[in-house]
Parts: sequence; C-alpha cells; structure tokens
Amino acid sequence: MRTLATGGTVTVEVPATSANLGPGFDCFGLALSWSELVRLDVIESGFDIDVTGEGSDALPRDESHLIVRSALTGFADLGVRVPGLRLSCRNTIPHGRGLGSSSAAIVAGLLAARSLSGGAPDQRWMLQHATAIEGHPDNVAAAIYGGFVMAYGSSDGVAVAQGRLTDDLGAVVLIPETPVATEAARSLLPELVPHEDAAANSARAALLVHALATDPDLLHDATREWLHQDYRSRAMPESFELMGRLRGEGFAAVISGAGPTVMVLGRAGAMDALARRKQPGFVLVRTSVAGGATVVAAADKCGAGQGLPNPKTHTMRRQC
Repeated sequence: MRTLATGGTVTVEVPATSANLGPGFDCFGLALSWSELVRLDVIESGFDIDVTGEGSDALPRDESHLIVRSALTGFADLGVRVPGLRLSCRNTIPHGRGLGSSSAAIVAGLLAARSLSGGAPDQRWMLQHATAIEGHPDNVAAAIYGGFVMAYGSSDGVAVAQGRLTDDLGAVVLIPETPVATEAARSLLPELVPHEDAAANSARAALLVHALATDPDLLHDATREWLHQDYRSRAMPESFELMGRLRGEGFAAVISGAGPTVMVLGRAGAMDALARRKQPGFVLVRTSVAGGATVVAAADKCGAGQGLPNPKTHTMRRQC
C-alpha cells in the first residue's frame, strides 16, 4: 500500500439527481442541472472538515462524514493510504428531500479519491462502490453517468443503460421545508404488490422510456405508477396533495426519489410557465438535465479558490 504525499488537491462537481421518475422504482434516475463542488486536499494528519450550507449543522466533522468515508473506501480499494484529508464544500442540495444529496456526497468522495490516487475516472468502478455504500443504484448511477439512466443487476453486478432524451425536455422541482428520511419512506412499502399492479407499472415504465426520448406529450400517462407513491402518501401529505393537484391539471408530476420533493417533467416552455407560479409551502426551482460527475481544475489566478455553488440561485459562479 502506497501513501500519498501531502499537498495533493482535487475539486469535483457532482449533480443533484431525481430517482424513480414515477414507475421506474429503484431503476430510473435523472441528473439535474444543480450541482455541488467538493474539494479534497491531502494534509499531514487527521481530518479537517469545512462544510457550510444545507444540513451542515447536523453533519459530522470527522472521518464519518459521508464524503470522507466514501473517499476512504475508494482509497482502500485502490491500495492507497492518506495521512490526512481536508474537505471543503458548501452544500446547496437540500438533505432529506429526494434530490440525491447522499448520492452526490458518495460519488464526490469516490471520484476525488480516484483522482488523488492518480487514476483516470472509472464510471463502472464508481458505480459498484457507490451502490454498495448507498444500497440502491438509481441516484448514484445518474450522478455518475449523467442524463437519464436505467440501472439494473447483471451477472457482473450493477450495470447502467443510458436512455435518449428529447431536446425539448424541462423539469421543475418543488421542494417543501420539511424533510423525510429515506429509511422512513421505505418502511411504508409493502413486501408484496398485486400482480396486476406490477404489470401496469411495467407498461408505464416502458412508455416512459419512449416519452423521454421522443414524445413529451406522453409523459403524463407514462409517469403513472403503482409500486411506491401511494404507499408513502401519509409520510408526505402536502407533497402528495400537490402532486395530485398538478396531475389533475395535466402535468407529469411525481415524487422525486423517496420524497418529499415533487418533480414535474414536460416540454421546456410549459416548465418555464409552471416555474413562475406560486405554490405555498414549496420552493420552485426550474432545472434541466445535466451531465455526470466530473473533475474540475482549480483556476491559477484564484490560488486555492475555485468555483463554488451560489446557494441563492443554485448556479455555478466564479469566486476569486
């Protein structure tokens, strides 16, 4: 096992994600144009955690922090030891809202570890480790590969197929103030579902792949599902009521991941109009589909500073 020298530094950018998209339970994922920048430095010893923004008051400040823990998993697999790590980031993705904050953290740690170790990015390597840490592949797959992904089990482990997307696709996420823990949402799911529900859900999942690729007008029908949203409704009644109301107006509204964020997919023009509407109790963010996790080079003129997320606009800006 080799030891990294101090002074190494890397900054990675990882997108927020939305999983399930209605019928694609634990399979479909979408990378969103809302990202986190995470910096890791190799230091002489210990763990220096500098995290601000969303959820920072509840996050650990030692090696149990999810980004650091994921990085250490990656280092161990690569046969690398680090004397110490400094983590710097400002969180903008809300925690416990179904927008893939934990997946972004896991992928950021793994990608940073691989880069600091001198290896080229390896999506399949990241997918296997990220899925093992997260427990399911949909969000981490979208964060790694970007765009629309379909994750599935194969003889070689978890695999990903990337779906096509029409150019005229937009999205709006409606984020409530109160979070819902993924574990709590999953605990409401039944062990068995009726065969007719499974069959209906399979048909809509197939239709959704087609609608995303070529015909957004089919998204409302294609996002109907039978496996998880109704069962979770009592954990997020306000979100469920909003989703139902929007679907009643013809919008393709779904619960994003385990919730409670509501995501709406549709033609870009319709999403622009929806984003201008007021929804009491929810913050509306107009977003679109984005690429996957990348390594970001620091700018020389900024020294140790690099682009950081602007938490007010959820866009990237230079900070020198």
